[in-house]
Amino acid sequence: MPDSIDYSRYELEFDADFSGADLDPAQWLPYYLPQWSSRERSRARYEVGGGRLTLRVDADQAPWSEEYDGSVRVSNLQPAVRSGPVGSGSGQHPFREGLVVREAQPDVRLYTPHYGVIEVRAAASADPHTMVALWMIGIEDVPEHSAEICVMEIFGSEVTDASALVGMGVHPFNDPAITDDFAKVRVDLDVRDFHDYAVEWTPEGVRFFIDGQLVRSTTQSPGYPMQLMLDIFHFPPDDGDAGAFPKKFQVEAVRGFRLRNRPQE
Repeated sequence: MPDSIDYSRYELEFDADFSGADLDPAQWLPYYLPQWSSRERSRARYEVGGGRLTLRVDADQAPWSEEYDGSVRVSNLQPAVRSGPVGSGSGQHPFREGLVVREAQPDVRLYTPHYGVIEVRAAASADPHTMVALWMIGIEDVPEHSAEICVMEIFGSEVTDASALVGMGVHPFNDPAITDDFAKVRVDLDVRDFHDYAVEWTPEGVRFFIDGQLVRSTTQSPGYPMQLMLDIFHFPPDDGDAGAFPKKFQVEAVRGFRLRNRPQE
């Protein structure tokens, strides 16, 4: 297989270019895993203008879920959500044991690809208390459909003027068919500038690209629809010195491509 993506095999099916005055409600829900908290507490802070999305964490922003994630603050966009009833344990992304639905969510699936190419053009933050990312999670219509494909994640503490560590790979969570296969790849780039991060996800595995160059691959492949998670996290330091606000993650485009002639699900 060539060390590049053959886009002639694919057709565009999701194009978030942030060219409007606000988010397209047919593409994004501006919350982070609201079933484990609430839509109000997990609501994203953001700006859209000039063909660019800026996800923010502001100084007055409350933790999204003190009960389950302590002081972590996050602004996230996702194109799908679902949960069981309040008090149940049925919901997407079981990131720790003992999660209980606090606000029931309707089943909304604006974009849930099953294989294809997912890409983001973005500029990371070098703030040492932040992490920016694009990742994908299973819808969890059944608990086993819970794996994660991490397209890119970058901790500001691992960014320099000339290089950075970029995390990429797969995590199993409750999917017994997946074993953890994740790595931080050092790249000789200033990731504070805009770069293209992409995955090609096929039944045979997942390949990871930066600026069109293959940097990593795995033969593991979640075999069910997944949803995107685009976000900036803020991890308040123990000494209280969180630096300047707002924390920012700038994104120029998120796109999804499906194989030509593949039936939609």
